[in-house]
Amino acid sequence: MHISVLLKESVDSLNLQEDSIVVDATLGYAGHSSEILKRITRGCLFAFDQDKEAINYSQKKLQKIGNNFELIKSNFCHMKEELNKRGIYEVDAILFDLGVSSPQLDNKERGFSYHQDAKLDMRMDQENSFSAYDVVNFYTEEQLTYIFYKYAEDKYAKSIAKNIVRAREKKNIETTLELAEIIKNSVPESVRRKKHPAKVIFQAIRIEVNKELEILEDALKDALSLLSKDGRLAVITFHSLEDRIVKKVFKEYTEIDKMVRGLPNIPVFYQKEYQLVYNKAIKPSAEEIQKNYRSHSSKLRVIKRTSRRDKNEKK
Repeated sequence: MHISVLLKESVDSLNLQEDSIVVDATLGYAGHSSEILKRITRGCLFAFDQDKEAINYSQKKLQKIGNNFELIKSNFCHMKEELNKRGIYEVDAILFDLGVSSPQLDNKERGFSYHQDAKLDMRMDQENSFSAYDVVNFYTEEQLTYIFYKYAEDKYAKSIAKNIVRAREKKNIETTLELAEIIKNSVPESVRRKKHPAKVIFQAIRIEVNKELEILEDALKDALSLLSKDGRLAVITFHSLEDRIVKKVFKEYTEIDKMVRGLPNIPVFYQKEYQLVYNKAIKPSAEEIQKNYRSHSSKLRVIKRTSRRDKNEKK
């Protein structure tokens, strides 16, 4: 079962009106989209997802609420291009709920989980040919070490990579449990007692397979450029790597140059077109974490557009 994280907080933060044009950049199983659609009875929802299963499920779910929506099978990195194709150049609200959805984790055939045995897969778009199997069996030891350091921030990255390469010299690594066992045996017993070491390594491989962080910064900037005046962008993250990128982009778009920050009247061309809605990230309540432990690491950050500067205006 899929339980949407920070559902009320994120949808409330979008400040929706009945006629709002809204983008759900990460449709998933339509938890957030359902709530959005209920609030925009005269508006329109455009929702993106790479996963055909998620789109088919969500189509049926959303049709029970209204028909003022369109589901687009595409990565959110193509959001601006896809909306422009449809004659949409400005929107009132955009939501990103990053990471993997519960049904993807729970469906062992998708190969996201280190708890259940399945073929190594981890593709969010099942029409892509590149999968976790390719990363695990064909990346060099140096490449594996790099992604484990970069995306898992794991200090045992080198020994895990070395043991993966050693194991596949005998035979290709085919399944999630085979890989999880190699990872487990690559770290000290004291580490294993605290938490399963495969968790962050599987996360790193998933990020690499789906190029999640490579595309995030540009996708956020495209999203910000699409916002109408007073439009809002809300982003839910699940780990520090994602959150760092969101913070960096939001800071770049809202922080006034320190040379003029203290002036009583800041020149127009130094003023920013965006403003943070909350100075700190919103986190799930203790009650939400109790109901849905997967929400424990989530954070919500929200930014709004305060003006749309004339494109011809020079700095």
